[in-house]
Amino acid sequence: MAKKGSFKFQAEAKQLLDLMIHSVYSNPDVFLRELVSNASDALDKLRFEALTNESLSPLSEDLHILIETDPEARTLTVSDNGIGMNRSELADFIGTIARSGTKEYLRTLQDKGSDSLPEELIGQFGIGFYSSFMVAEKVVMLTCRAGEDKVWRWESPGDGTYTLEESEGITRGTAITLHLKPVEKEGPGKDYSDPSVIREIVRRYSDFVAWPIRMDGGDGTMETLNSMKALWTRPEEEVTEEEFEEFYRHITHDWNKPARRISFRAEGGMEFKALLYIPSKAPLDIFIRDLPRGIQLYIRRVFIMEDCRELIPEYLRFLRGLVDSEDLPLNISREMLQESRQVETIRRSLARKVLDSLSSMLKDNRESYVSFWNEFGKVLKEGIFSDSRNRDRILDVALFETTRSEGPVTLDDYIARMPEGQEAIYYVTAPSLTVGKNVPHLEAFAGKGYEVIVLADPVDELWAPVVSEYKGKKFSSVSKGVVETAPEGSDGENTGAPREGLEGFLKGLQGALSGEVKEVRVSGRLKTSPSCLVGEEFDLSPQMEALLRAAGQDVPKVLRNLEVNLSHPLVDKVKKIYESDPSDPGFEKFARILYGLAALSEGGKLDDPAAFSREVAELLAKPV
Repeated sequence: MAKKGSFKFQAEAKQLLDLMIHSVYSNPDVFLRELVSNASDALDKLRFEALTNESLSPLSEDLHILIETDPEARTLTVSDNGIGMNRSELADFIGTIARSGTKEYLRTLQDKGSDSLPEELIGQFGIGFYSSFMVAEKVVMLTCRAGEDKVWRWESPGDGTYTLEESEGITRGTAITLHLKPVEKEGPGKDYSDPSVIREIVRRYSDFVAWPIRMDGGDGTMETLNSMKALWTRPEEEVTEEEFEEFYRHITHDWNKPARRISFRAEGGMEFKALLYIPSKAPLDIFIRDLPRGIQLYIRRVFIMEDCRELIPEYLRFLRGLVDSEDLPLNISREMLQESRQVETIRRSLARKVLDSLSSMLKDNRESYVSFWNEFGKVLKEGIFSDSRNRDRILDVALFETTRSEGPVTLDDYIARMPEGQEAIYYVTAPSLTVGKNVPHLEAFAGKGYEVIVLADPVDELWAPVVSEYKGKKFSSVSKGVVETAPEGSDGENTGAPREGLEGFLKGLQGALSGEVKEVRVSGRLKTSPSCLVGEEFDLSPQMEALLRAAGQDVPKVLRNLEVNLSHPLVDKVKKIYESDPSDPGFEKFARILYGLAALSEGGKLDDPAAFSREVAELLAKPV
């Protein structure tokens, strides 16, 4: 038997081990994930080598991973009957920090020109094994290379040194025994020699590993801890709807049926699989952006992280499910994605696939889609301004309420029923649907038979200004600019009244409302209301002003234009007061009444509503 030798790790291993133990991993539970991943790799390597080495074929039967706990001795052992290692491999892959045996193995096969590389190799970093020292005072490894007869014992207290000697105790594979630290050092309630703790960790991180992970069930029988049922790796036609729904409940704890399932497999330069679900109900916290989004990341069926924000855009945060990649660039701890072109590729592919699926849902089952839109439409519309690449796709599947009462419509529906002569898509933003359908700005459009889209969600204030057109039709706000849809023959004045003295009257109103309005002008959009407030084309809307102020922004007040309807009795009365005596105090009061009515009719607020009420009451109380 070979003499026992003592060695030091290469590459300033003591400092690296300290970094590993104290800085790299945020959750000590992942040590078991890493050991199971390494064991899975070892089984895959044996299976692959057995394809070309007949002497190894008998060893490829009943491949599995075994976990043993000993609460009295406070040890935990993870073993496999896979490929194992010989002395030189131990020195290369265990004695050197951050050198991955898996990566080295893949490189060797590629150098040989192999065109059938194993697909299930998980480890890529060569440091996962050392995460054991987060929970162990000492680690002992027994390993024997398949096809050889020498067993090697590797032992280290994690202080930068290790011993290596010939030993016995196994016939092939690798067995790693952790001599655990006292419980209080591992964290509250974490005893890694407790079988129940091990079950929970395995099911969380390694449930879909392809090989069985076994543990003594306590009655002399072996219990398999993982399901190995990675539905997303199987052809969709081989999986029942009951299995898909059960899996949805498993990962979301939502007992409602999902509204839609989206399966996706990308091959070629970037390989990954995705199994995504659209819930049937929106959670109450859907608008709290810092909360988890629900997309899990797996790499070769091994759970990596719960809330992978980098894989889906913000406006698809309602999705639940997972992405399983063949190879993604993680940071050293495998707990965080690195910024890379591959990540961006997956992100774009998922967004495209989800929007295509929503488009199919809209065409195939309008009723179900309307239910989806009522739950998640406000979130999806965020993508109209945040994702210019997919803006048209989102607009294609967006639904909108209009001044008609038939229910929500798409923009294509709206365009298809535009009357002859209408060239633009008209919309109005409002604080509520009821207000939006009744604002005075719509009166001339109704007279022309023009349908107007009502945008009453706060998010509409963000995207509407950045969308200039849709399929060649210009977007136009009915509450901004000068409207060209006044009734025929009005020449923009909506009455046949003579213009003598009109300029002075408008200037008088503007002077009475100094600091409140930018300009007073005759309206081309009013038919039955006395007045309305209109912004310039690129002005902030009142709702946008309110949103910015609520967010703590110091926004200067935007002065808007007051438009008056000369054919309305109230405006005519105010005009006659001005013509009789421009200095009449009543004229200024009526000017404020016209402004207040315009603001209230669009759901706005007055700076001094009490004063407005007093003036209205005073004028109403005057004898006729």
